Amino acid sequence: MGVRHAREYRDILQELTDAISNIEDCYLFFEMDVEAWNELQGEEKHEVLEALADDVFYGLGEHPEIEVGSGQVIYNSKLYHIVVKTNDQVYHTVRLI
Repeated sequence: MGVRHAREYRDILQELTDAISNIEDCYLFFEMDVEAWNELQGEEKHEVLEALADDVFYGLGEHPEIEVGSGQVIYNSKLYHIVVKTNDQVYHTVRLI
């Protein structure tokens, strides 16, 4: 199925990475513990977050709702956007067109 988009993928990925980074325990997606996460330096964390956003983006093509730590990432195929929620509140909407 896949996530349909018209924007440049790198722009979507950057915005999704930034949004997911605001989920406090996003590292749980990779089954990391807080100690391992805190040992990572700035660039290392960014690389992990970018890999997470990439995995989530492609995963949304099969599963329109994905848990990321205590947050959720939801693909709305009718409105062509991805919603990132934290604490049951919409934190950010990533436009796909």
